[in-house]
Amino acid sequence: MPNQSEGAGASGIRIDVLIPAISKDLKTLPHVVEAVRRHARHPIGEVVIVAPREESIVSACRAHGWRFVDENTVLPITKKHIHYRSARWERSGWLFQQLLKLSGDKLVQSEHFLVIDADTVLIRPHRFHTGGRTTFYTRGWSQPEYFRTYRKLMGREASSPRSLVTHYMLFEKSKLRELKRIIEARHGAPWYRAIIDSIDRTKQFGFSEYETYGNYVYTRYPDRVRLLPARNRALEARVDRMTDRRYKKLAARYRSVSFHERKGYVRSAESRTAARPRPQSAIRAMRGKTAKPAAARRG
Repeated sequence: MPNQSEGAGASGIRIDVLIPAISKDLKTLPHVVEAVRRHARHPIGEVVIVAPREESIVSACRAHGWRFVDENTVLPITKKHIHYRSARWERSGWLFQQLLKLSGDKLVQSEHFLVIDADTVLIRPHRFHTGGRTTFYTRGWSQPEYFRTYRKLMGREASSPRSLVTHYMLFEKSKLRELKRIIEARHGAPWYRAIIDSIDRTKQFGFSEYETYGNYVYTRYPDRVRLLPARNRALEARVDRMTDRRYKKLAARYRSVSFHERKGYVRSAESRTAARPRPQSAIRAMRGKTAKPAAARRG
């Protein structure tokens, strides 16, 4: 994978890397970590893999020098305690992985840590924190239920003009703990239980960890955030068949690519229509907001 010269110069902020995974991710995981080391303009600390205790995963972590964390030791609940499914789809593990990401403040050492999906490879340089501001990468569509759940959790509308669901995000432990304390105070329950109870579990896409944390930070610390377009490309290709030439060509237009092969936490009969993209105008409409002029948007 070529190292682009764009964005040369590292930020002094040290970041750890947290990746929830399952065994099917072992094909992409080494490429994901290698790309973070190559393209994140930060000193990289620990790489922490949170996953089921399976020999293939534990062995891979040992071989690559990653720290393995058994996913069933992170929270007082495990995937089997989450019943989020229908006759057509199964989302219990998908939701459990989001709760694991939001547990990163107790899993990593650095104040700042990058959460990245186990199928997403950075192909251009990224600075996630510079000049006292965190960079959130954005897209123009989302799922309406993400914002309904956010409103139930926080008692207010989401404020970001664009969706923050883009496969990776830089978290700060102090701000993440603030968010969870607010949720617990409002709901009188542990933060993870409040999230589970706030989801309409008849809907397939009921919660987003990135949308929730990102909108909290954007609202509470607007001067410490900048927004940039994610420019992610979903690929059907196999990661082991990618070449430097192919990555270089994609990097002319995109910042990252995602290899959407894994279905380990979703039933094969999952409805594809439920995942249809919503345009940015729909994001504003579902929150009853007026569009911001382009000049007013950050980044």
